[in-house]
Amino acid sequence: MPIKVQRDLPARAILESENIFIMDEDRAMSQDIRPLEILILNLMPLKEDTETQLLRALSNTPLQVDCTFLMLSTHVSKNTSASHLNKFYVSFDSIKKKKFDGMIITGAPVENMEFEEVNYWEELSGIMEWTKTHVTSTIHICWGAQAGLYYHYNIPKYDLGKKLFGVFPHTVVRKRSPLFRGFDDIFCAPHSRHTEVRAADIRKDERLTILAESHEAGVHIVEAMNGRQIFVLGHGEYDADTLKKEYERDLAKGMNPEVPRHYFRNDDPNEDVLVTWKAHANLFYTNWV
Repeated sequence: MPIKVQRDLPARAILESENIFIMDEDRAMSQDIRPLEILILNLMPLKEDTETQLLRALSNTPLQVDCTFLMLSTHVSKNTSASHLNKFYVSFDSIKKKKFDGMIITGAPVENMEFEEVNYWEELSGIMEWTKTHVTSTIHICWGAQAGLYYHYNIPKYDLGKKLFGVFPHTVVRKRSPLFRGFDDIFCAPHSRHTEVRAADIRKDERLTILAESHEAGVHIVEAMNGRQIFVLGHGEYDADTLKKEYERDLAKGMNPEVPRHYFRNDDPNEDVLVTWKAHANLFYTNWV
């Protein structure tokens, strides 16, 4: 599919090298079709990596998609330059009167904090409230999913004691969900987190439906409002080497991390990575679009 992005967004060159059809603003304006409007609130510290991962995940449909990246006004990124944000991101005030077909709210490295302690919680809460009237369907990822479940449905998060880290098999619980068209009964997805939401809490709320879960990783995908809200606790959008880089980064910091499970061949970090999740991740985002 053609993804519309700004001409000099760094992710563009990477995606074009992978033979993904990228369209800039000038060409998109000449197309006599209405693109799907997708808003992405990118809370991850390595924003350029996340931009590429999400645009790649959205690239497997014949529809034209116009992606807008949103930044918070109450948080200053430590890992992404102000020039990048000012050039490629918009403020909430500039788009809050618009309506979007879809939105993605990413995770953030703040999961060990209480939600109300996060310095941008008030602004994020306002955006999540706004999505109920201005976005057709919103995907919340990892901490973003925990935040959304807490804000909208008062579902608490719990400390796991140790990091859940690796690629885990999941079972499709609701096979008739449109999000899982074409899925196998079992599919894999990466996880990297220290906290969880629990199935018992979710099942107490009739507004929430668990769509996929794992014996090892717990709840993975939850739906509410007939698909208008989707909460994904894992990271299907991750690149092949994302967990490897995270593992090596933690090693370099002297954190003595556990080897990510079911990720390296023979669970040996000296061997290559076994990519077992990308096909289903791409299908999930295609079904969503």
